Amino acid sequence: MKGKIRAVCISEKKGTAKKNIKSCKLLESFGLENDAHAGTWREVSLLSFERVEDFKKSGVEISDGDFGENLLVEGFDFKTFPVGTRFKCNDVELELIQIGKKCHSSCNVTKRTGKCIMPTEGVFAHVVHGGVVSEGDELELLEGRRFSAAILVASDRCSSGEREDKSGPVIKEVLQKNGYLVCSLTILPDDEDGLFNALCQIADIQKPDVIFTSGGTGFSPRDMMREATMRAATKDAPGIAEAIRAFSMNITPRAMLSRGASVIRGKTLIINLPGSPKAGKECAEFVLPVLEHGIPVLRGEGDA
Repeated sequence: MKGKIRAVCISEKKGTAKKNIKSCKLLESFGLENDAHAGTWREVSLLSFERVEDFKKSGVEISDGDFGENLLVEGFDFKTFPVGTRFKCNDVELELIQIGKKCHSSCNVTKRTGKCIMPTEGVFAHVVHGGVVSEGDELELLEGRRFSAAILVASDRCSSGEREDKSGPVIKEVLQKNGYLVCSLTILPDDEDGLFNALCQIADIQKPDVIFTSGGTGFSPRDMMREATMRAATKDAPGIAEAIRAFSMNITPRAMLSRGASVIRGKTLIINLPGSPKAGKECAEFVLPVLEHGIPVLRGEGDA
């Protein structure tokens, strides 16, 4: 999995807002060179670019560094990663040591808007190995052979807040119990273009081993997950979807009405699961043992 650094920010004096200086040296066990907050236990702060963009939709004007972040990064939902997760950028290696923090009273964003996302979305890292990072550099997740996954839920009612999504959390729980690192859970309306764009962005920027989708695979005119999935594909991988239907037929004959697909985009599998929490859980549990072989092959690490 990889992301992209969108800003490198420091403040030379405490009590002043951080500014994007484009490039900076990170010092081992210290933080960003010349940053007023370096040298503390929380050496480097990181924030998701996507979460900042979501915040901007409320109409608030935000500049890079306003939340106190040192590194603004596209492609990672940092709060979903456990303490101890390591990232690498050029020669720099970072290890997450804290998820979130209490917002201090002098926070400029809180003063202006009454709220700040750093307490819930920000993370802090220890500099294991130093070096230079610059705007535009790739940040890579160091995960060894651990598998990573993203979840995309298609639901008009859940995306609007009319109904609580239950399928995504159920799938996430199954994945985590099986040792997967779940990097994001996204809920979108049943819109083909929106789903297609999300699948491409997740696969191309986050680069998880697999994207599990939920919903949008039936006969309803609004069910467009299959169409979005096929548009996003660089290769077809129909056997997984066929196996899911065959497995589900042993539970209910209505499984024959599923139009779910399974494809590959780059080095990411995309697997459509049913929208029902129960069916999604059953189908995820069914395919995961086979992915223990399939994912390393797709990575280029195993034999077909």
